[in-house]
Amino acid sequence: MITRRDVLVAITAIGLTTATMTFGDSVVRPTLHCSVFNWVDLKMEATKYGARRQVFDSRTAILDQLEVHVTTLNPGEMPHPGHRHAGEELVIIKEGSLEAVQNSATNHVDAGGLIFQASNEYHSLRNTGQTPATYYVIKIVPPGVKDETR
Repeated sequence: MITRRDVLVAITAIGLTTATMTFGDSVVRPTLHCSVFNWVDLKMEATKYGARRQVFDSRTAILDQLEVHVTTLNPGEMPHPGHRHAGEELVIIKEGSLEAVQNSATNHVDAGGLIFQASNEYHSLRNTGQTPATYYVIKIVPPGVKDETR
């Protein structure tokens, strides 16, 4: 026999679950609308390898995640060990030069060059120059793709 208490507990649980999913999703991952991001407004965070500027990390009308950041690598440094992830990345070199390892190929890329990191393919970057290298990373995660690097 279902009591009024059972019904009240069930309704409360459903309400809290729905509220948590809705509130949590909208607060953590807002949808990005038309925006402008000026270089001078980007907060620089010092890292052990150089610096990082987070531009944004959001959902869009058609993507589960669109994330953009700017990394500056000191000479000889890597931002992290080589890895794979489900999201795809476009890397645009602003200044300096990088060594890009992709699967078993190694390429040298200078300022103005672009690097595409395909989904689930091994890749790494290293500054091989004598000066800091700065590059933009544009990460794209479409709906239905679970990306573990967030």
